[in-house]
Amino acid sequence: VQLQAFGGGLVQPGGSLRLSCAASTRTFSIYSMGWFRQAPGKEREFVAAFSWGDSRTHYADSMKGRFTISRDNAKNTVSLQMNSLKPEDTAVYYCAADRRSGDQWATMGRTINFWGRGTLVTVSN
Repeated sequence: VQLQAFGGGLVQPGGSLRLSCAASTRTFSIYSMGWFRQAPGKEREFVAAFSWGDSRTHYADSMKGRFTISRDNAKNTVSLQMNSLKPEDTAVYYCAADRRSGDQWATMGRTINFWGRGTLVTVSN
C-alpha cells in the first residue's frame, strides 16, 4: 500500500486545516486508516484512526472534539479535519494504514504496516 498525504501548511492559532491521504491499493476498504504526528524533538504519536471493520473512529485525547477523521472507500482516501489548531499541533503528520483495528493504534506505534511520507503542519502567527 502506497500512501500520499497532502494538505499541510501554515495556519494561525485557532484556524483550521484539512489533510488528505490517497492510498494506492485495490483493497483499501479492508484497511484501517489513520494519522500520526511527530513534532520536532518528540516521539511520533497517535492522532486518529478509522477502523475498517466496524467503521468506528478513535482519537488521542488531546485531539478529541477538535479533529475529525473520515474516509471515502470509493476514492481510496482518508481525511483529517483539524479545527481550533494550537501551536502545539505543529508537527509532521503521517498517514498510515494497517489491517488491525483502530482501537489498537494508540499502542502500535511504529509497528503500523504502511506509512506515507508526511506533510508538515505549522501553527503560528
